[in-house]
Amino acid sequence: MATQDVFSAEELARLRGFPEINRAELIRYFTLTGADEAFVRQFRTGRNVLGVAVQLCTLPWLGFVPDEVALAPDAVVGRLSQRLGIAMGELRGYGEREQTRTDHLREVAGYAGWRSMDTAEWKDLDEFLFARAMEHDSPKLLFRLACEYLLSSRVLRPGVILLLRRVAAARAYARSETWARVKHLLSDRRCAELDLLLVPDAYLGRTPLAWLGVGPTSSSPAAVKTELEKLAYLRRLDAHTMDLSMLPAERRRFLAGVGRRLTGQALQRREPERRYPILLTLLSQSAVDVLDETLLLFDQAITGREAAAKQKVAEALAERAKGGENRQALLDEILTIVLDTGIGDEQIGGMLRTSIGLDRMRAAWAERRERLPRDHGQLSMLDASMSYLRQFAPAVLAAVGFDGGPGTEQLMQAVGILTGLYATGARKVPADAPVGFVPTKWAGYLVAAEQAGDVTAYRRYWELAVLVGLRDGLRSGDIFVPGSRRYADPASFLLTPEAWAPQKVEFCHLVGKPVEAADALAQAGDELHTALADLETQLAKGNPGEVRLTDDGELIIPPLTAEDVPAEADALRAELAGMLPRVPIASVLVEVDARTGFTDHLVHAGGKVARPAELKRNLMYVIIAEATNMGLSAMAESCGVPYDVLAWTAEWYFRPETLEAANAAVVNYHHRLPLTRAFGSGTLSSSDGQRFPVKGKSITARHLSRYFARGQGVSTYTHVSDQHSTFDTKVIVATAPESHYVLDGLLGNETDLPVFEHATDTHGATLANFALFDLVGKQLSPRIRDLGKITLYRAGPRADFLDRYPRAGALLTRRLNLDLITDMWDDLLRVAASVQGGHATAALVVGKLCSSKRQQNALTSAIKEYGALRRTVYAARYLADETYRRRISRQLNKGENLHALRRSLAYASEGALRRRHHEQQTEQMWCLTLATNAIVCWSTEYHGLGVAALRRDGRDVDDEVLAHIWPTHHENVHFYGTHSVDIDGELAQLDTDGYRPLRLAQVAAAIG
Repeated sequence: MATQDVFSAEELARLRGFPEINRAELIRYFTLTGADEAFVRQFRTGRNVLGVAVQLCTLPWLGFVPDEVALAPDAVVGRLSQRLGIAMGELRGYGEREQTRTDHLREVAGYAGWRSMDTAEWKDLDEFLFARAMEHDSPKLLFRLACEYLLSSRVLRPGVILLLRRVAAARAYARSETWARVKHLLSDRRCAELDLLLVPDAYLGRTPLAWLGVGPTSSSPAAVKTELEKLAYLRRLDAHTMDLSMLPAERRRFLAGVGRRLTGQALQRREPERRYPILLTLLSQSAVDVLDETLLLFDQAITGREAAAKQKVAEALAERAKGGENRQALLDEILTIVLDTGIGDEQIGGMLRTSIGLDRMRAAWAERRERLPRDHGQLSMLDASMSYLRQFAPAVLAAVGFDGGPGTEQLMQAVGILTGLYATGARKVPADAPVGFVPTKWAGYLVAAEQAGDVTAYRRYWELAVLVGLRDGLRSGDIFVPGSRRYADPASFLLTPEAWAPQKVEFCHLVGKPVEAADALAQAGDELHTALADLETQLAKGNPGEVRLTDDGELIIPPLTAEDVPAEADALRAELAGMLPRVPIASVLVEVDARTGFTDHLVHAGGKVARPAELKRNLMYVIIAEATNMGLSAMAESCGVPYDVLAWTAEWYFRPETLEAANAAVVNYHHRLPLTRAFGSGTLSSSDGQRFPVKGKSITARHLSRYFARGQGVSTYTHVSDQHSTFDTKVIVATAPESHYVLDGLLGNETDLPVFEHATDTHGATLANFALFDLVGKQLSPRIRDLGKITLYRAGPRADFLDRYPRAGALLTRRLNLDLITDMWDDLLRVAASVQGGHATAALVVGKLCSSKRQQNALTSAIKEYGALRRTVYAARYLADETYRRRISRQLNKGENLHALRRSLAYASEGALRRRHHEQQTEQMWCLTLATNAIVCWSTEYHGLGVAALRRDGRDVDDEVLAHIWPTHHENVHFYGTHSVDIDGELAQLDTDGYRPLRLAQVAAAIG
């Protein structure tokens, strides 16, 4: 692996030098203690004292000290200069003699307790890298993990090239070890079966590998049957019993991903040592995926009929209400007479018959209707779909083995009985069949059918109750399917205790969590008391318009007033907009690619191949077509490039992983722009969902009247940094809980953004998220609706907290179960390590482990208990600090602004997506994210050029004002009309620095 294949020359230079530093890092790392100052002053001359101080503080910040110590950031040198009383200029001559600098570094390392790399350290690093290379194949990620490992171990980082060589060796070792671990599975018979996956099949009309990779687009009985055919095919190959546990989960996912994006011909050309491990993992993964798809379609098919039944019930109730108006009017008249105390009891009957009339009452009695059951007739409406459900339910129950946790015994018994009834064709439900699982609202149907002796009706109602109960159990995790991933036993999402034990200390070290529960709770208790002290101070003020308590003890949280945007910010924004060039979106992509090389990350599915001259142009046409929602056909008509060329480009170069890498290149470049620092440090992010309508059938689309007046739609869940860049995009079902996906975006962040803190709206503020964020070393900072009404917890007796915090203590109405947290602390850490290490996604853990309807187990309860503690600490901080609240609100507003930009950009076809498969929708949304980030990057860079021009002219442009000049304002970029990508022509318009000229003359004329 050559270094130029991993890092560019510019990136290598950055890795060897000083990065930018934010204020938090400056305070944390460049604050000298008394002992530190005494140590550095031993070096006598001002130049050496200041140089050693820079080295001493840089070491725990970066894990190494750049050779050019004199090039340390001005903020760093200035802070140390002020503390030591030494002029900043003294540093300029430091380190001219390399031996002096290295000798000083050796003394600094000894004083600070850092070690140099020796044989033992190299061995430990190689073992660490090999373990990580078995999980991840990205050399950049492995390099970053190695740096983090060395930093946490207080070992001096070696040179970049040396470290990259170690990374390359680890990757090669991981490949050879993979082959060695799976070789015993590859009998001659199995190898032949694997090779047949790559040969076209006459019946299928394609290769079995391609057939397995085509997902369903609807939840029809035919779609369920197709997935069951795939499941049967895979089971004939023993794919469901294949044990690949000798490979780490991440390694299996990586190999399967390679197999999915390579064609059969490309796989056939791979040597057996690489081809067969890929096919094995792909086959094993397909067995899981197809099983999950089958169960998902089973869920959706039942849910669709249930939704239709609910709609019919609602319509029937509306009609019933209309038909009952006359009877209601009659009742009102009768009650008027009956309730009149002036009318004697003996007179009431006569008055009713004379004043109201027997004819009216007889007519009303004749119109009476039977009383509705407890569910208003929903089950009877659903009964009309029985023939539809029986087209696929028997086959699903016959093919899938279900298991259940505590409390599901009766339902599991009922599922077994129903499976037998389907297999034998029997019609009568056995007399001893359980009914305890049937919801109370439906129990009356069974009782009525039994009393009437209607065996057929009883069977149908009981059968529906079993199918719906099975669907609900699969959703909650109360019922699970061995061999499934999405519907697996929640306990299987976690690292086994045996796998966890050797990782525990290292994990705690990396995330900054104590190994022992007592230390963790003491640390959290200190945080809680600090936050409560600040809140007590705030409540003691009692100022109107601020967070306060009423005389009755009610917490008042006034809404934040509009942010005070300086008047000069609006004027400056308009002035800069007038200075920026006006260009189409195609020009923006060409420019940004020239500076970031993001199209280089869109690589051919077959690996590295020759890239024709027109490829880059075609890649940009596809990006524009997908981002604007035009589609490839309309783009072909617009740009003149044949449709089949664009379709081929999209098929071979566009995949979620390549688009994510291209997006990361843009985000990383934007992160380094000078103006970006005015927006934020990159340590804060937020996430939210944005709905897009979908045309045609798609198993990810849902009806949601609030967002889709006609038809269905999906939700795109994006993670946005405080610098206005989007670093993660997921397409999820519009009705799915967004809280499940909050943490995944942060843990999957492969950009240079050092995101530590994350904001959401109320949707993300679940107790599970509070717990998991803290346990993986992150901070969740949501804006919670009705925060004053949530339950806050205390860590001790109520009297103790009231004595210490008379006002704030009264808000803590419940006591934490600290014993439960203590008992389950090791398991809590194991859950967090499972999520962070990729053994399970946070979406699975939050969605299953913490959403069960059965009696909660100790682990689930402990997660929520620890989450309650972290939420209480957060709430106290949030309430006590208006600046904090505004910071969160501002970040969420940045996300909303990017939503608006995306909505404007995806204008074609009324913003309705035409892609039907989840992976296709994901690719399109990544194209939209990539184009959005390109616009943000372009606008930021040209805003920076405009500000620089104003400052050269003597204008004082304050950074505080620049914080309000958001690059999401896109009036200078045109999205509409005919698109033309002329790369050479666009680049010819740039000056020697690579930029278009600002429109300074027009601005000057306008001002004049």
